[in-house]
Amino acid sequence: MRILLTGGCGFIGSAVVRHIIGATEHSVLNVDCMTYAASPETVAAVASSDRYQFAQVNITDGPALAKLFEEFRPDAVMHLAAESHVDRSIDGPGVFIQTNVVGTYTLLEATRTYWQTLDEAARKAFRFHHISTDEVFGALELDDPPFTETTPYDPRSPYSASKASSDHLVRAWYHTYGLPTFVTNTTNNYGIWHFPEKLIPLVTINAIEGKELPVYGKGENVRDWLFVEDHAEALVKAVEVGKPGETYAIGARQPRTNLEVVKTICSVLDELLPDPAGPRERLIRFVTDRPGHDFKYEIDATHAETELGWKARHNFESGIRRTIQWYLDNRDWWESIRSRRYTGERLGQAKK
Repeated sequence: MRILLTGGCGFIGSAVVRHIIGATEHSVLNVDCMTYAASPETVAAVASSDRYQFAQVNITDGPALAKLFEEFRPDAVMHLAAESHVDRSIDGPGVFIQTNVVGTYTLLEATRTYWQTLDEAARKAFRFHHISTDEVFGALELDDPPFTETTPYDPRSPYSASKASSDHLVRAWYHTYGLPTFVTNTTNNYGIWHFPEKLIPLVTINAIEGKELPVYGKGENVRDWLFVEDHAEALVKAVEVGKPGETYAIGARQPRTNLEVVKTICSVLDELLPDPAGPRERLIRFVTDRPGHDFKYEIDATHAETELGWKARHNFESGIRRTIQWYLDNRDWWESIRSRRYTGERLGQAKK
C-alpha cells in the first residue's frame, strides 16, 4: 500500500511513520509543513528507507497537494496534521481553524479530485483515514461511562471545536461524494518524541531539571492514557482494514488523574535518577486551572479492538517507565527545543 500521510514529523505522525517502515511493507509519503512542534529527528531512523519520502507542504496549499497526489499516486491517505495543544488554542485559536478546518477541507478536495481519476477497483479500495481526538465528545463526570463511537459531539475548547469541525467534514465527504473516508478518535497519547509543551514531557523534563511541577487546579482531572506506539499500530491496522463511513474509538483503558500521573513520574525518576535534594513530589505546585478545563476523558475501545484485531500492549506503568528512560537518554533533543522553541512557559491563561 502507498500511503500519503500528513503530519509525519509530529508526535503521533512520526510514530506511525516509524511503524509503517519498521513493521510493514507499505510505502509512505510524509507531508509536513514543519511547524514549531515538528522535528525531523523523529523519523531520522527510517528516512533512508526506499519506502519513505518526505515533502514539506502545508495542507492548506491545494495546488501543492494536487501535485503530490499526481506524483505519488497513493492508495490511502492518513490525515494526522493538526494543531493539537489546547492551551495554545486558548491563546490563539485562528491557526487551529486554518490548519484543522481549512486544511482538512483542502486535503479532502485534493483527495477527491485524485480519487475520481482512479479506475473502479482502485476507487473502491482507496481509504481516507482521518485521525481525531476524544475531546470532540466534551467532558465526562467522575462516574459517567466512557465515550464510544456513538457519543454525541460536545466540544468545549477552540482546539476540540476545530477537530469536531474536521470530523464532520470528513463524514460529509463520504455521504455526499462517496469518498471512502472513516474516522478514528483517540485518548491522550504519551511516549517518546513528545513535544515538551504537553503534560507528561513537561513534567518529566522539569523533574529532571529540579524545576517546579505545575498541576492545574487540584490535579483531579482524569485522562485515559495510550502509549503512542500502541496507537500507531492501531492506526495502521485501521487504514488496512477500516470500513468507509465507520468510526473507531481507540484507547487503552488506563485512566489516571493528572496528580496521579505527576506523582508516578516523580516516583519513577526518583528510582532512575535520584535527586540529592529529596523526593521530587516536593516540586509539585498547584496552579490556577485553565479556562474551560474538561474534567474527564475516557474511551470504551471495545468496537475498535474487535473490528481491528488490536489491543494496547502497554499498561501505564510500563509505558511511562519507557517514556521517562527515553527522556533521560535523549537530553540533546529536548534541551535544544527548550533553548530555541519552547522554554516551558505556561500557556492558555486567556481571560474569559
